[in-house]
Amino acid sequence: MNRLKKIIRFILIIFALGILVIWGVSIYIQQVTFHSIYENIETLPAKNTAIVLGASVHSDGKLSPILQDRVDTALELYQKGKVKSFLLSGDNRTDDYNEVSAMRNYLLDRCVPEANIFIDPAGLDTFDSMYRSKKIYEIPNAVVVTQNFHLPRTLFIAQNLGLNYIGFPASARQYKTEKGLIRREKLANLKAVFELLLDWTRRD
Repeated sequence: MNRLKKIIRFILIIFALGILVIWGVSIYIQQVTFHSIYENIETLPAKNTAIVLGASVHSDGKLSPILQDRVDTALELYQKGKVKSFLLSGDNRTDDYNEVSAMRNYLLDRCVPEANIFIDPAGLDTFDSMYRSKKIYEIPNAVVVTQNFHLPRTLFIAQNLGLNYIGFPASARQYKTEKGLIRREKLANLKAVFELLLDWTRRD
């Protein structure tokens, strides 16, 4: 019985430490990125490119509410002269699922010239989108548009890749899955740290 108690106590300690690490990393990422996030469009510095991160697309090609909010916000920045072009980064790993084409068509339908729209169909996750914006598309500075809960991790990755990016949150609304996404985001922060460590190892 004493052995069982020790095992349970050990498991509880490990669990508590895990929670502390997750929250600690989350707080740290928020602290080092908050100065790069702008809430007011009037005070947002003008940049050449708005990077819009992909999210789910319905089977009929319509943007999900989360993705539509991102694209609509980036479009508003474009219309107000805060950006001149778009990099749409998302998932197109299969023929029947294409986030970037759905975003592109949405902008074309709203009279954005095709020459101002660039697509990255291999932005499979946040790290890939930021990494490829530097290595493939060579974008030195940009405004990243995504939801408020997603911006800190995105900018943390960008900063540690040496990118001079700022963030602007997509128009706020309540999403059915928002609580789950926020919980997932805390775990994704650990993934971001791991991916950056791997990238630094490869550089060495």
